[in-house]
Amino acid sequence: ASAFADMGFEVISGPLFQTPEETARMALECEVDAVGASSLAAGHKTLIPELIGHLRDADRGDIKVVAGGVIPPQDYDFLKKAGVQGIYGPGTNVVEAAADLLRLLGHNMPPAGEELETTR
Repeated sequence: ASAFADMGFEVISGPLFQTPEETARMALECEVDAVGASSLAAGHKTLIPELIGHLRDADRGDIKVVAGGVIPPQDYDFLKKAGVQGIYGPGTNVVEAAADLLRLLGHNMPPAGEELETTR
């Protein structure tokens, strides 16, 4: 979160151990564009889909949900099918994750793997 703030994102950190309902309520109150859910306690297959459900129930399925933390790669497909739009595990390059989030948010970024054009 601090690296994203250093790169210019407006980051609103919630308290640790929020419930999915509390997280969704905070996201709605703060009018966020995306929620980053960190999973370190193997709750990713239940808590993150529940968060997405609360956002959808509030007619805010447009809020992007990304996940980070210790998530086994074999669970990635499950999470993507549940609506998670980005998964960033340990060792993820934070600059690449930020570029990916900008693409998810609809900013004019080149497709992943392509270089930015520079003018000289």
